[in-house]
Amino acid sequence: MFKKIRDTIKQYIRENYRFLITLLCLYLFLAFPLPYYIYTGGGIIPIKDRIEIDTDNKEKGSFNLAYVSEIRGTPFYLLLSHVFKDWEVVKEEDYKLNEEESEEDILFRNKIALEQANQNAILFAYQKAGKKTEVLQKNFYVLYIDDNKKAPLQVGDQIVNVDGKPISSLAMYQEIVQKSAVGDKITLSILRKDKPQKVSVEVFVKEGRKMTGLSIQEVDAIKTNPKISFHFKEIESGPSGGLMMALAIYNRLTKQDYTAGKKIVGTGTLEADGTVGEIGGVLYKLRGAVSKHADIFIVPSGENYEDCLEEVQKRNYKIKLLAVDTFDDAVSKLKELNKN
Repeated sequence: MFKKIRDTIKQYIRENYRFLITLLCLYLFLAFPLPYYIYTGGGIIPIKDRIEIDTDNKEKGSFNLAYVSEIRGTPFYLLLSHVFKDWEVVKEEDYKLNEEESEEDILFRNKIALEQANQNAILFAYQKAGKKTEVLQKNFYVLYIDDNKKAPLQVGDQIVNVDGKPISSLAMYQEIVQKSAVGDKITLSILRKDKPQKVSVEVFVKEGRKMTGLSIQEVDAIKTNPKISFHFKEIESGPSGGLMMALAIYNRLTKQDYTAGKKIVGTGTLEADGTVGEIGGVLYKLRGAVSKHADIFIVPSGENYEDCLEEVQKRNYKIKLLAVDTFDDAVSKLKELNKN
């Protein structure tokens, strides 16, 4: 029986090999990666599915993160982008910080951005709610290496010591750099994939400022009361959910339910001082919120809000826009809505 099947397959290949080769070549051509990325649409993620807080406070509605879907550009998807006019094509040079960056570097940087956003959200929301937090450990990661000055480091390296001293802050690192002479070597003890190494970086001048060509990000391990844990997926990353995470956490820590039974979607970074920052791809996030029948879309004031307002009016979306500048501004406007 198997011999008969094998002979049938061989005969089909002999009779149709030109067609099969053509089909294979066409597939390889259409699937060939090109130096483009494509934003294809947006969606929402219920925050209750991503955080767990040890509290009995409930919410009748929901806070939701907004996200943008993106795919690597290929001839097939670039052709589709001419059919789907809402798709946005972005050049790889605009997507990456430099030509040498790998997709793994970008993924790591975005994951650290998510952790930093969650850290800011925790610290700010717990402080506003009068709850306790404690920084257990400070971690410092290399996020970017200046392409004008090569350093023996990689994106993802964790810096442990600087010139033999444990690194305690980014300010400490900058102070050592500024006190060094141009051409001096600074010794770094690092962890690369959990393996300890020692490397040296040279101090140089760029745009009138001493530097070592590294962009470093601090991410802290934080103990909270009540306890909080996150459950994000590997593909989820970036800083644009900071504001909504802080609002959702704050809502669970306080007796008042700021959702008031509504489906609330939003976007915007959250700085340590509570300032809300603008983000990219805001129209995709708005469309994702509309497609999921959200009642309210919270958006940073300024250009983000103006773009969303124009889109709402043009497409006659039935959604309430809230333009906010700070965390306190967002809470205040949600309170006002709840009165109505």
